[in-house]
Amino acid sequence: MTDAPSSAAEPPAPGAPSRPATGPGAPMSAENPWPLRVVSKKIGDWLARLGEVWTEGQITEISHRGRTVYLTLRDPSAEVSMRVVDFTGAVAACDPPLRDGAQVVIRAQAQWWDKNGSLSLHVREIRQVGLGELLARLERLKRLLAAEGLFAAARKKPLPFLPYRIGLITGRASDAMRDVLKNAKARLPSADFAVREVAVQGPRAVAEVCAALAELDRDPDVEVIVIARGGGSMEDLLPFSDETLCRAVAEAVTPVVSAIGHEPDTPILDYVADWRASTPTEAGKKVVPDLAEEQRGMNIARTRLRQALQVKLVKEADAVAALRARPVLARPETMLEARGEAVANLVHRMRARTGSRLERSIDDLEHLRARLRALSPQSTLDRGYAIVTDAGSGAVVRDAGEAGERIEVRLAAGTLRAEVTEKEAS
Repeated sequence: MTDAPSSAAEPPAPGAPSRPATGPGAPMSAENPWPLRVVSKKIGDWLARLGEVWTEGQITEISHRGRTVYLTLRDPSAEVSMRVVDFTGAVAACDPPLRDGAQVVIRAQAQWWDKNGSLSLHVREIRQVGLGELLARLERLKRLLAAEGLFAAARKKPLPFLPYRIGLITGRASDAMRDVLKNAKARLPSADFAVREVAVQGPRAVAEVCAALAELDRDPDVEVIVIARGGGSMEDLLPFSDETLCRAVAEAVTPVVSAIGHEPDTPILDYVADWRASTPTEAGKKVVPDLAEEQRGMNIARTRLRQALQVKLVKEADAVAALRARPVLARPETMLEARGEAVANLVHRMRARTGSRLERSIDDLEHLRARLRALSPQSTLDRGYAIVTDAGSGAVVRDAGEAGERIEVRLAAGTLRAEVTEKEAS
């Protein structure tokens, strides 16, 4: 409704002096503003063009003033509400009678009150949303969220074993809050809770639960969030099947536990949450470990470890004793003695063989020496022969014609130098 009706003043007659246009029909300007009654009337005219509409919401307030009934209709998924007026008796015709929190579909005409500038819906027809229709809608929403993967096990986050702080979203001073706190602290007295008390049914429930969830999800100390309510009727639990709340839980970074406590009709929140508790009591037991049970487990583990270590020590001690009982450790010199005898035998054998080899080598050397002596020119000289060499060239003279003027005569003992005065060929 952003279009502004345009109306212009009549153009001046030909030849008439020009003057600024004024009055309701003139264009709006700072110099020619519309009166408030004109603005209010134009708003009413625009709303009248809207005609009748069908809308759905939740009744949060009903008041009777004579035959006129005033209602407040609220969108359960948003902070949006509107006043509804019944002059026709549509409210009185409802069976069963309307009550706070009822989900309705109405046919109404938007009306604008000029005097005080207020907007309301005038009822023509009211239909309460029955249980069958609610269940059908929930089933369609469940199929939609399942198709988007919000129920998939792969996206569910594991719960921490020992959370530093636990976020709890529950009704104000409710039994569900007491059950969660009592059972959690009975198991772990040091459990720390950040409690957010909100409306858990009625038109404000979805908005308050979502706000508390967002606040706790932003807190870095909160490691798990529990949304708890102690059961109720199908209609009372409708906020926990709201699409806005379910998507908020699916987008939360912190693991979320759903503890609505209503077995026959499972709210959709149970499918979206990372873990479902059948009751707030079970949620209190699930989010923290049992200190006494953990201590018993530690004692059992400590006993088993001590027994296993004792068995291991006994086994190793037996192994050491068996090693010490062996001769090599009981009397280690026995091995040295045996090895010493072996070494002595080897040394004796080595010496015997070395002596034998030396003796044979000496004999061989004597034989070679005797043969060398027999073949040596010295032995020939020793028998009276001499070796004649040319004094100049040193060559052995075998023929008289080969001798020069000077010769050397080698005897068995000593050498003679002589001059050749005469040669006689043989």
